[in-house]
Amino acid sequence: MGHMKRWLAVCLLVGACGKGPSEDQCKQLLDHLVDLEFKKAGAAATADNQRAELTKQKTAVTEVKSSEFVEACMDKTARDRVECAIAATDLDAVAKCDEAN
Repeated sequence: MGHMKRWLAVCLLVGACGKGPSEDQCKQLLDHLVDLEFKKAGAAATADNQRAELTKQKTAVTEVKSSEFVEACMDKTARDRVECAIAATDLDAVAKCDEAN
């Protein structure tokens, strides 16, 4: 069992698991993170026009960041970390995924 743990640690550090997240998972993660980010901002945005503006920004952010993010995510992020972050319901929970892995 200890050997498995050590391998897992190496795998996570180096990101050399060969079982990295799929492109779809990474895209899902990006959408989810942007969602959470804007949910936080949206809670403060009370007027409809503010909300509409946020939605516009959100789309722009996702489009600009998408390819960079997905590449980095697939190369450097462990799949379980991605799955953990996708399941997170707020940004604090996402941060905990990084600590857990």
